[in-house]
Amino acid sequence: MLYNSGNAKQVVEYIKERYETEPEFLWAKSNNAVFRNKDNKKWYGALLNIQKNKLGLLGEEYINILDLKCDPMLKNSIIDMKRYFPGYHMNKEHWITIILDGTVPIEDILYFIDLSYELTK
Repeated sequence: MLYNSGNAKQVVEYIKERYETEPEFLWAKSNNAVFRNKDNKKWYGALLNIQKNKLGLLGEEYINILDLKCDPMLKNSIIDMKRYFPGYHMNKEHWITIILDGTVPIEDILYFIDLSYELTK
């Protein structure tokens, strides 16, 4: 996995410590990883490396993003198309994408990881 941001490294470390979950690399020739709930194998996160313009942002450089399950009511109140986006390659009603470029405080990212894990129970 290409961890371009400090936030991506913190996310992986947090998930390993809190949920004892290792990133799973499911796709050949890809650096993208998913995180699964240990009890039921449901995905609760995906750490991806994509071009900024795939989210409608300016630029073609690659960035790390985190896809997480989210309550639809909460999702609708946080999507700003700058830091929080509808789920990238996920169900847009139940998933959000957080950009991991340092603009979202790590405490907020960890909150959403915890929420996503709880939603997959």
